Amino acid sequence: MNKGNVTEVREKGKDMEALIASGVRYCAASYVDMHGVSKTKMVPISHHAQMLGGSELFTGAALEGVPQSVHDEEVAAVPDPASCTIMPWKSEVAWFASDLHYKGGPFEACSRNILKRQLARAAALGLRFNLGIEAEFFVLKKLEGAGFAPLSTRPHLVKPCYDLARLLENFAWVDELVSAMDALGWDVYSFDHEDGIGQFEIDFMYADALTMADRYTFFRMMANEIARKHGAFASFMPKAFANRAGSGAHLNMSLSDSASGANLFLDKKDQLGCNLGKMGYQFIAGVLKHLPAICAVVAPTVNSYKRLVKKGSASGFTWAPVLCCYGNNNRTNALRIPLAGGRVELRAADSACNPYLAAAFVLAAGLEGIESDLDPGPPNVENMYQKTVSDLEALGLKTLPGTLGEALDEFAKDPLSEAVFGKGMHDAWLTYKRDEWASYNYHVSDWEYDRYLNFF
Repeated sequence: MNKGNVTEVREKGKDMEALIASGVRYCAASYVDMHGVSKTKMVPISHHAQMLGGSELFTGAALEGVPQSVHDEEVAAVPDPASCTIMPWKSEVAWFASDLHYKGGPFEACSRNILKRQLARAAALGLRFNLGIEAEFFVLKKLEGAGFAPLSTRPHLVKPCYDLARLLENFAWVDELVSAMDALGWDVYSFDHEDGIGQFEIDFMYADALTMADRYTFFRMMANEIARKHGAFASFMPKAFANRAGSGAHLNMSLSDSASGANLFLDKKDQLGCNLGKMGYQFIAGVLKHLPAICAVVAPTVNSYKRLVKKGSASGFTWAPVLCCYGNNNRTNALRIPLAGGRVELRAADSACNPYLAAAFVLAAGLEGIESDLDPGPPNVENMYQKTVSDLEALGLKTLPGTLGEALDEFAKDPLSEAVFGKGMHDAWLTYKRDEWASYNYHVSDWEYDRYLNFF
């Protein structure tokens, strides 16, 4: 399907006849679980109108992290017609991002509703939250018996980042994925082989935060489905190889004026040299204040914290942040202000995050910084990986949580967490994630067998 037809259908998600004319036979009313994974009931196109009205009911207790019991009433998926997306790899199906409702109103613990509450808060201040997510992921093939490997059969390079030969060797699935994204109107402007083995990054144009969260949710599903057509699978595990760089999902954020669209972060006369205005610095200060707790959401897995280390990559530094600090166009900071200014990049976020929850928590923290007129201090322009403990003490800087357990402790004690998530999802998140952390700690690994089995 060409780009024009898809764009027209997205603009007319309420129009069943337009969908039928595009070859759609089924509609998927999709929402996400706590992990940001798409869940759905599918209806024939003849039931399109009923689906838009919230006809599809779900038992929340059947999903991970959804705070419902088996005796509770069902939640209903209410699709957003503007999110209508025809699946490029299965064009007879139209996908709709949906809000969950409960007893006739928005379900407080729905990830999309959690983000919409913070967007409404921003809108009341005359602000629009713009978001871009850098999509990093691995594409690998399963080996006979066990294990996995990259599709490329070439020898592994110590520094494979930006390698053209390995990008071209993966060109068949990359071309299909990028073409699909462009057909959907996402405007891909760059893609490359990254620093991990079989790792790739695809960058596409930013949008309002709700649209971007919908797109990133759909992207993870689409990347895997297209990779599978080529005998591979897409992995969004943050750290797939212990000695290689991990996969981030850097959040590139700005606020614009709701009426004029003007970027309120941009200031070319910035005396600190970052091309960032006062509102941008206030936003940064709010995020820094809550960043230890935010880590539990933007880096939500046990594996996430094997990425957030300064060493551990065959090519040198991991490119991931380890300190609660910000700076100019300096990738050793957790919050980076790219050279052109006008936006802020959160580098702690990784590929496993739920984009709705991540965006909601960061936005809430940034708005607090604006409303409280917080000051982040001067930007850090040096290599922050090389700072000693005494250097950090002198600068008043803290390290980011080193494990999921530490991040959850920060999440639990930060009152903004419950204010953003609501009590139900806040408690469900902590319960599920603490169980995940405990399960990991109780697991006996190959490393332990290798080290201790014949130790004495």
